[in-house]
Amino acid sequence: MAVEGLTAERLAAEVLVAEVLVAGDAFNRVALEAPRMLITDDEGLDRLLDAETIAVVGCSTTPGKAAHDVPEYLQDRGYRVIPVNPYADEVLGEPAYDSLGEIEEAIDLVDVFRPSEEVPEILDAVRERHGSRGDAGAAWLQLGISHDEAAADAAADGIDVVQDRCIKVEHGRLRG
Repeated sequence: MAVEGLTAERLAAEVLVAEVLVAGDAFNRVALEAPRMLITDDEGLDRLLDAETIAVVGCSTTPGKAAHDVPEYLQDRGYRVIPVNPYADEVLGEPAYDSLGEIEEAIDLVDVFRPSEEVPEILDAVRERHGSRGDAGAAWLQLGISHDEAAADAAADGIDVVQDRCIKVEHGRLRG
């Protein structure tokens, strides 16, 4: 169904609000989430930056590497960063986890610093977590990392996906 002046992309990026009539002529507002999607527009990117807790798959212990410096940037701006690195006990002062499934805390967004060929397995873990726990509703694949098929599958399962973009660059550009 087409709505004049409203593109499918815009509809998918917005949260629709329906007014529902209840007993006594009182109104309750019910938010209906639009389908998740591959995020490419500034509005969608900015919405994902509202996350509070970010699991970073491939978070590095080595200063100077993007996989260390970007999560550090996020920490410095108030985000709760949870490192996922099976070879480290601690990164950026936080305990490191071997996998997404081991994290007890609710996750808003999963930031990925692993090669593109590992993306299907990582997004499968995001999909599994989202399906079982209801969190991890977004995945951000860093600059140079993408996998169209895995991203489309994740989006079809209700996960917003960003590919081939640096969250630090986009945060600086959109949020200053």
